[in-house]
Amino acid sequence: MNKTGMASHWRALAWLAALAPSAEAATIEMTAKFRPDSANPLQNAFENTTPQGGYCGDHPEYCENGVFSIALPIRFRSIAAIPALNDERQGAMFRVPSYWKEVTVIHEQTGEPEIVKMRVNGVGAAYTIREPLPENVWESGWVYPPAPCRYGGVGYGHAWYYAFFWRVPADAGVCAKQAQKEIGESHQFAYENTGFSYELITPNPLKMSTGTYRGVMNYTVGPHRDFDMGDVMLPDDDLITLNFTLDVEHTLKVEIPPGGNHVELVPQGGWQAWLTQGRKPTRLFRDQTFNISASSRFKMSLECQYVSGNTCALWEPKAGHPVPLEVSVTLPNGLTDGMGQAVNRRPLLRDGGGTELFQAGFYVDRKPGTLHFEVARDEVQEMLKPGITRSYSGQVTVIWDSEVG
Repeated sequence: MNKTGMASHWRALAWLAALAPSAEAATIEMTAKFRPDSANPLQNAFENTTPQGGYCGDHPEYCENGVFSIALPIRFRSIAAIPALNDERQGAMFRVPSYWKEVTVIHEQTGEPEIVKMRVNGVGAAYTIREPLPENVWESGWVYPPAPCRYGGVGYGHAWYYAFFWRVPADAGVCAKQAQKEIGESHQFAYENTGFSYELITPNPLKMSTGTYRGVMNYTVGPHRDFDMGDVMLPDDDLITLNFTLDVEHTLKVEIPPGGNHVELVPQGGWQAWLTQGRKPTRLFRDQTFNISASSRFKMSLECQYVSGNTCALWEPKAGHPVPLEVSVTLPNGLTDGMGQAVNRRPLLRDGGGTELFQAGFYVDRKPGTLHFEVARDEVQEMLKPGITRSYSGQVTVIWDSEVG
C-alpha cells in the first residue's frame, strides 16, 4: 500500500474598495496551497492563491514580491467637523491591528488543528472631499506619515482626492494627522479605497496531512475596535471576516526497479565459496534499492504470507520448516523518524513498532533508499543440512502509509 503536508511567511496588501454600504460583514476568501515542486525541492512553503486585486492590481510597481492586495467593501465618513488642532480621536487617526493574531484552521476530515498568524503592517486610503480644504490645513502632505507609521512610497491625487499608503511597525499604536485648521461638515471628509497590508505566518506543510484546512478570523471595525479610525470617521460596516482555506497536496511515491519485487537471498560473495570450499554461509541477505518521493509524514509496516512472531518468515514445504526473516529499511537524507533521527537499517515489524512516524525535513524527490532482507546466522545453520535440498520462500509486503494517526 502506497498512499499519498517550514513555516511560511506571506505579506499581502488588502485594499478596500468603496462600495455601497452592506448590512453584512465584509467577507474575504483567503486561500493558499502547498504542492511539492520537484524543480524547487527546498522551497517547502504555502503559496498564497488569494486572487490579486485592488491596490496591487492597479499599481503593481508599488508592490514588491510577496505583497498582494484584495478588495473590501468598507468606507469611512466624517460625522462631525474636525476642529483645528484636534485631539487625536477627533480627527484623522489610524489604529490597526499591527499585533500578531492567531486563527486555528481545522482539517475538514481528520479535525487536526494548525495555527495561522496574521498582523497588519500597513494602512492606506484615499481621502475625498466635496469642496477644497483650507490652505495649509495639514502640516505635511499625506504621503508623509505621522509617527510611528513609516513612509510607504505612495501618494498621488488632486484637490478633491488624495491616495496614500503608510507602513505600520509591529504593535505601533496610533498614527494621527492633526488638522491645523477646521474641516467643516460641508467638506464631507471621507476615506475611500481604504486598505491594509498584512503579514501571515503559515504552518509547516510538511507536518500537515493531505487535505483542506479551514478557519475564520474576524476583525472588528469602528471606535475602540481592531480597526479604529477615531470618533469622527465612522465605517459603513463594523466587521471584516477572513475565511482561510489551506489546501495541502502531498507526494508519497515509491518506485521499485524492474525485477525488484523478486528478492533472492544469497551469502556474501554468492554460493561459490560453499560449493568449492565447503564454507557454510554465516548469513543470507539481499539489499533491494528503491526510489522514494515524499513531502509528507508516513509510516511503514509489514504484511506476511508466513509469520514468525512480529516479523515475517520463509517456509520450506517439504521439511515443514519456517525461518524468521529480518526486514529493515534505510531512508535517504531528508527523511527522519519522529525524533528527527536518521533512519538506518530500522527494523520493519508487523505491528509497525518503531516505524510509526517518518517525516520530511524537505521535499525528497526520487532519492534512493534500501530495503534490507536477512536470515540470521543461527537460522542459516539449520537451513543448510548436508545432503538435503531445501527451498525456502514467502511473500512479504512492505507498506508505506501516509495515513498517520
